Amino acid sequence: MTDAQKAQEDHDLHDPTAYGARIADDYDRLYTDTLDTEGAVALLAELAGAGPVLEWGVGTGRLAVPLAQRGLAVHGLDSSPDMLDRLHTKPGGERVRTSQGDFECAHVDGGPFALAVLAFNTVFALPSQDAQVRCFQNTARHLAPGGRFVVEAWVPQPERFDAKGEAVLLRHLSEDHVSLDVARIDPVTQRMQTTQVSLSDGQVRLHPANHRYAWPAELDLMARLAGMALEHRWADWRKAPFTEASAGHVSVYRLSGPAVGR
Repeated sequence: MTDAQKAQEDHDLHDPTAYGARIADDYDRLYTDTLDTEGAVALLAELAGAGPVLEWGVGTGRLAVPLAQRGLAVHGLDSSPDMLDRLHTKPGGERVRTSQGDFECAHVDGGPFALAVLAFNTVFALPSQDAQVRCFQNTARHLAPGGRFVVEAWVPQPERFDAKGEAVLLRHLSEDHVSLDVARIDPVTQRMQTTQVSLSDGQVRLHPANHRYAWPAELDLMARLAGMALEHRWADWRKAPFTEASAGHVSVYRLSGPAVGR
């Protein structure tokens, strides 16, 4: 079975366009003020050197647009046409080349790339371990020798969940907006079913999502299978040290060859 056939088998059970269709209109409002976009763009630009840059799961262009405004050639791929439509309406969105597809198997022209990015836990949106491995392998095919792959993800915290594997997490609280994550995990398959509940303007919006989570060491092995090695791991985009208490990580994998950027 080819990679494309395996990907189709996974996506028969997991529609990669559904999340974007549901959340595209709310995405920037939900996340723009809660994520360290400035720190992420600065570090990615440093790692990219002269570029070019490829972002898997580019979404509404939160990172891609400011990277392009810094003069880097940026190509963004996303499975959701709704998210790409939002990107194209943004000032500076015309600087980002985009295409629609699944980043575990899609081919993107414009490479080889100095840097590939998979930010904000998007690696966990891939529905299986096999799909995640294919993503690393596909990324390696798009990188120049010495190119880097940056993955931002949370560290699994099963202790947050009760005996039934259920948890409620407060994501955002203000006078006019409350956002909650309601989640259930299956530690055997490492799958998590999540619905983000957003309450504002007298409305309740539900944004369901499914995750196949992985531990940092598991991602490191996926990188090794694709011919990449861990170069850096920080707790955030500002290069805070990664420790046993870190809730998330920014991991930089480098394909064999001379390093690009810094």
